Amino acid sequence: MISTSSLFAPVELDLELLTENLTQLIGARHPILGAAAEHLFTAGGKRVRPAIVLLASRATLLEQELTQRHRRLAEITEMIHTASLVHDDVVDEADLRRNVPTVNSLFNNRIAVLAGDFLFAQSSWYLANLDNLEVVKLLSEVIRDFAEGEILQGINRFDTSLSLEGYIEKSYYKTASLIANSTKAAAVLSDAPRQVVDSLYNYGKHLGLAFQIVDDILDFTTASDVLGKPACSDLASGNITAPALLAMQEKPYLKTLIEREFSQDGDLENAISMVMSSQGIAKSREMANQHAISATKYLDCLAPSPSAQALLDLVEYVLDRLY
Repeated sequence: MISTSSLFAPVELDLELLTENLTQLIGARHPILGAAAEHLFTAGGKRVRPAIVLLASRATLLEQELTQRHRRLAEITEMIHTASLVHDDVVDEADLRRNVPTVNSLFNNRIAVLAGDFLFAQSSWYLANLDNLEVVKLLSEVIRDFAEGEILQGINRFDTSLSLEGYIEKSYYKTASLIANSTKAAAVLSDAPRQVVDSLYNYGKHLGLAFQIVDDILDFTTASDVLGKPACSDLASGNITAPALLAMQEKPYLKTLIEREFSQDGDLENAISMVMSSQGIAKSREMANQHAISATKYLDCLAPSPSAQALLDLVEYVLDRLY
């Protein structure tokens, strides 16, 4: 399997600089928020989203040097992503993420909500300072999409009438929107031709959807210590993802278990074994694969370069996480 360090080699130094800058950008004016943010930015994340922005920037700039605005866009992307994780963990009442205590478990829910709000506000301020209206619109849409995704997830808990289209829509809001719009924004800042700008949006959208579907499969197939959070936590909390949605078509009794919110002894264990013994996971893999193929096609617009190659390899990396 490709490692992220070899995958992100073309932007390795850019990512080091990004990590240094992020902790400084949050500033020391609020010791608790500063501590929360520092904890987040040093919690061992792979920096996939800012790496995509930096790779798209280098792939569209080619011979030109990376500008300060491209670097700032990558930092804003990571800030927005991190803010969404903090709010996610509060909503999910999670104690661990990447095997590290969450902000809500280290401090409390109130501080965690404020830390997330603070990061969203900081990212908006830095975004406005890029002085590019199209980029401001693209990334503001992402912040709105995150909220919409969370609300959709909240109101669809244990709702077995959720369609695959509804699941994809929620996955777009929660995961793909940030990758799609920030990749597009990188091309906008590079003054790339409109066809390249639109193709990179579609690349990010399909990559993001593949990424989310793979995550939802791993929630069933990976042990808690590897996931860095409890396994099958989505199903347990009533968040019905692709494997369970597809399994329900085959095993109608799974619907009954979900609708009664696993209220009887052994319900959750039964539901998990139904998903595992169905075609749900295999069909979800196929779905992820289809989005990965689409993502790859949208990269044809880029001239060959190490960064363009890394964007291509990233699609394979996302699918490789399944094996």
